[in-house]
Amino acid sequence: MHDFMLAKEIVDDLMKIVKSEKLSQIEYVNLEIGQIALAHDGHAEHTEDISIDNLKFGIKNIAKGTILERTKFNIKKVKGDHWHLTEIEAS
Repeated sequence: MHDFMLAKEIVDDLMKIVKSEKLSQIEYVNLEIGQIALAHDGHAEHTEDISIDNLKFGIKNIAKGTILERTKFNIKKVKGDHWHLTEIEAS
């Protein structure tokens, strides 16, 4: 469930970039994903380890029918409780 919510957040953020930069295609996106805080209360026991496979599946489903449909998502796990885009290759 949280994989899906994170996937939606990532796709929404990418679509904002697409619109603001007037991009026609994104070849690939590099992401770093930490443990995502569930309760956002700072307690380490309230985190979930995100499954990269589930996250990719969620992103692909949400991106279907958009210009992100053919985008390759490279996802790397890192320490921390956040995610961020490290690189976007666009045309």
